[in-house]
Amino acid sequence: MTHSQILWCGTKACALLVALLVAGCRSDQKRAESPVLPVKIAVVEQFSGNQGVVYSANIVPYAQVPLLFKSSGFVTNILQRKGADGRLRNAQQGDYVKKDTVMATVRQQDYQNVVEQAKGQLAQAQAAQVKAAEDMKRATALLAANAMTQATFDATQQQLDTANGAVVTAQGALNQAQQSLSDCELRSPMDGLVLSRNIEIGMLVGTGTQGFTVADIRLVKAVFGIPDTLLDTVHLGASQTVTSAPFPQGFPGKITAITPQADQKSRTFEVEVTIPNPKGELISGMVAAVTLGRGKLSLPVLVVPLDAIISTGESAKSFSVFVVAHEGDKDVARRKTIQPGNAYGDRVAILSGVGLGDRVLTQGATLVNEGQAVRVIP
Repeated sequence: MTHSQILWCGTKACALLVALLVAGCRSDQKRAESPVLPVKIAVVEQFSGNQGVVYSANIVPYAQVPLLFKSSGFVTNILQRKGADGRLRNAQQGDYVKKDTVMATVRQQDYQNVVEQAKGQLAQAQAAQVKAAEDMKRATALLAANAMTQATFDATQQQLDTANGAVVTAQGALNQAQQSLSDCELRSPMDGLVLSRNIEIGMLVGTGTQGFTVADIRLVKAVFGIPDTLLDTVHLGASQTVTSAPFPQGFPGKITAITPQADQKSRTFEVEVTIPNPKGELISGMVAAVTLGRGKLSLPVLVVPLDAIISTGESAKSFSVFVVAHEGDKDVARRKTIQPGNAYGDRVAILSGVGLGDRVLTQGATLVNEGQAVRVIP
């Protein structure tokens, strides 16, 4: 190979190496570019509404009654309801029942036998009473004709009194036996919602065994605790709105109870708000929110949704938001360190770090990186 051919090959190899390096750099650059992330935003706004302290409250029934058996025995029947699959099933949590509905029954035959026995004893006592009354009638006539001694007359009177007492005793035993037979049926004392069922068919229950728990939910109570510093903000009979996540519009109620002493552990005073619940929308165990204090803010504050605030990870008290900035022909996310203030419902005051009108990420804030391109979606 000539010297010129060697130079030509070397020049060609260098050009090829340079081309490969450039292509590799472009490929690395493409791999390093982050994908465009779809996000949702909210605009930083001014808030000058009501300020107050939000407390978490538990929804409990206004009245809740355990249904206890008065007569012991084996459970033979439980109230039947049609299930979601169309088949009959035992009454369970969430079923609504009317007052005097028979919820369950224990075996009645044993009690029926006692009733029949008591009826027989009453019949015997009544027969003895009739005989004693006839004897007394004859004794009275004989005593008037001086044909009977006073002692014999007094003995006849005593027999009548004993017969009368036996009838009263037998009638009481019959009434008791009939009551025990009636108590074989466990009935609901009110219209209400079944909260629990503790029995199955075939179980042996004793006197006092709890079969069901039924609650009246036409009225419910929101129960929460407050410190003594806020006692002057609650008053019996005062109107109070209660909100919950499924029903942010709120439910009007009235403060109906304030405990006169603090809880020994939490050092808070329990407050009850009674709320009409005709549609049964508020359910026992639901978590609600109560805001105490209704004064207007003296100065408006900047607020962002709670979802927009993220922890920086540097400390437990270090927070930030991602602001969408328009740079060139695209939107990018820029992290801003903020100082949060008080909470107002689902919004938080921002004391520093953002300005009025800034666009902050509410969805995707935990997924985006600093400087990453984003696409705002409705």
